[in-house]
Amino acid sequence: MRTTDFSKTPPQGQATAMFVGATRYRGLRSILVLTLTWLRMVRDMRRMRGYCWHKVYYEFPLTLGTIAFFTDRDALLAFARSRHHRKLMIWVTEGARHATGGYIRLYCADPAGYTNGVWRAEENVMRHIPTFTPLSHEAVGPAVRR
Repeated sequence: MRTTDFSKTPPQGQATAMFVGATRYRGLRSILVLTLTWLRMVRDMRRMRGYCWHKVYYEFPLTLGTIAFFTDRDALLAFARSRHHRKLMIWVTEGARHATGGYIRLYCADPAGYTNGVWRAEENVMRHIPTFTPLSHEAVGPAVRR
């Protein structure tokens, strides 16, 4: 069901700002040195206003990435200014000593989306939507056929 009320969803469903980033480290030593600062940064992030949820992922051979959700863009950007995040970014970007590449992308959620069942704030129902959301060149989305 289409909705703008995500109050009953898990924390990441209530977020409107998302961070996706990854760093390819030079070697295992770099990852080990990173660990202490990274743990402090995550501790601070979890305590910050607007933090909702995060997940760390690994890609072979030496890439660590993070997906993090915040209630809004300002909360996400406030985290980016935090002491331990700045320290980590300065360390990562010291020439190519510790890492060989990295990226950060920020995403903002549309106000409307979809919920069903126990995660639906308006009513606890599970059902299909009658029409698809229109594409950018459509005035109305086509009917959903079963």
